[in-house]
Amino acid sequence: MRALKAALLLVLLAASGWLWAAPQFPALSARVVDQAGLLDGATRSQLEQMLKAHEQATGEQVVVVTLASLHGQAIEDYGYQLGRHWGIGQQGKDNGALLIVAPQERKLRIEVGYGLEGRLTDAQASVIINSVITPAFRRGDFSQGIVLGTAA
Repeated sequence: MRALKAALLLVLLAASGWLWAAPQFPALSARVVDQAGLLDGATRSQLEQMLKAHEQATGEQVVVVTLASLHGQAIEDYGYQLGRHWGIGQQGKDNGALLIVAPQERKLRIEVGYGLEGRLTDAQASVIINSVITPAFRRGDFSQGIVLGTAA
């Protein structure tokens, strides 16, 4: 009986590990990854140029990602894991940031690498989200919110 309970426990633990496996991330195909389809071609191009110029001037890598789903994860966890998975920023400097938009879940986050925390604090990210991006989103203008938030 004890052996049967132990075997059942192992099966349950293995199954729970499968349930908590890392989510599937989109491919890092460009500086703008628009999985949710919020941006038209001209806006994507504008953002790409802006982010490329910023990276060339500072060495800091910023990526905009819109997601159709967070796959049941908190945006904080998803963003952290996505940044690590993609390796945003220069190796050894961790100087990257993600602007993450998940419109179906009504979630928005700026995930900042440790190397940028002195230049882009949590407080500054919150101001950008609450004062720049969210007002545009409330008007239904996702493109403008993303462009203005990225510029800020």
